[in-house]
Amino acid sequence: MSSLIRRRGFLLVLSSPSGAGKTTITRQLVASDPGLALSVSVTTRPPRDGEVEGRDYYFINPCGFDEMIAQGELLEHATVFGNCYGTPRGPIEKALAAGRDIVGDVDWQGTQQLAKSVPRDLVSVFVLPPSLAALEARLRARAQDSTAVVASRMAKSAEEMSHWPEYDYVIVNDTIDDAVAKARAIVTAERLRRVRQTGLAEFVNGLRAG
Repeated sequence: MSSLIRRRGFLLVLSSPSGAGKTTITRQLVASDPGLALSVSVTTRPPRDGEVEGRDYYFINPCGFDEMIAQGELLEHATVFGNCYGTPRGPIEKALAAGRDIVGDVDWQGTQQLAKSVPRDLVSVFVLPPSLAALEARLRARAQDSTAVVASRMAKSAEEMSHWPEYDYVIVNDTIDDAVAKARAIVTAERLRRVRQTGLAEFVNGLRAG
């Protein structure tokens, strides 16, 4: 059966300006696809209301974060709005080798690092808002940040969006359902890539042998 063909997993990362929808798309993908697991990042920022240690992030202090960098325990790391974020190396490498697919939201700085640390395993998607007005409205609707922080995020969005050509795919998040459907299509296509199906030669040889 073709379902038994061995396959190496891939790391799907979504990036976008704050509020454009990368986190929502990521979580809906994981909720609807049992073959996808969420990449849990480490961060130095304090937890927001409702966030759970080990599910949303691993919350550590700056000294602990620096130690992880020094020990080579992060595939990528970046500082965003004064807080540090990073992707742990061990869990990702173990999952990919076992044929499991990992998805997470990473900023453009982190994606550039991942393109160097795991180039063959990376699938990158940039999420754009339909307009700047929609982006600002979504930021305000979250009610998680002050007016000053919203203004800061909006000011930074133009720089963030300038990195879209560095990505494999681009999705305009006009409606969340449509954006998630497009992301699912990307996942399906990437799972069928010949280079990821490490057991394909063995399977074809079996077919030819009858």
